[in-house]
Amino acid sequence: MSEIRRRRRWQQMGQQLHKYQNLLNRNFHAEAPNRKWVTDISYIQTKQGVLYLSMIRDLYDNSIVAYKTATQQTVNLVLDTIRQAVRREKKKVAAELQLHSDQGFQYTSQAYFNLTKEYGITPSMSRRGNPYDNAMAENFFSILKTECIYR
Repeated sequence: MSEIRRRRRWQQMGQQLHKYQNLLNRNFHAEAPNRKWVTDISYIQTKQGVLYLSMIRDLYDNSIVAYKTATQQTVNLVLDTIRQAVRREKKKVAAELQLHSDQGFQYTSQAYFNLTKEYGITPSMSRRGNPYDNAMAENFFSILKTECIYR
């Protein structure tokens, strides 16, 4: 018997300010910790309403480096997740760290650009409408929802 997955709703939130090259290019392996991170946001329906989960995953060992939740999908949710990740991994973050995301409005914002520049993080971005380019982030949410939430 197969699982039925719920369809994701989406809406365009405005004009993209910054767009980045797809540096990851589906190479989901890292030779060392804190070299390649992937990030995304997903929503979880609760009795109290929608909860948004932002996370960062290290491709070296597939560990979750940081996560934050909020009741609204905002740029600050993403920025706070990045700050948490950098604080936790402070002395271990590589100078050539890549942070890969989809083309969500949070990741194309000026604030995201400024924060990644401040921390010396190199942004990487999936091609438009191509979830396979960010498969490791999508995979995490799929497993989380299938195994823990919709059970």
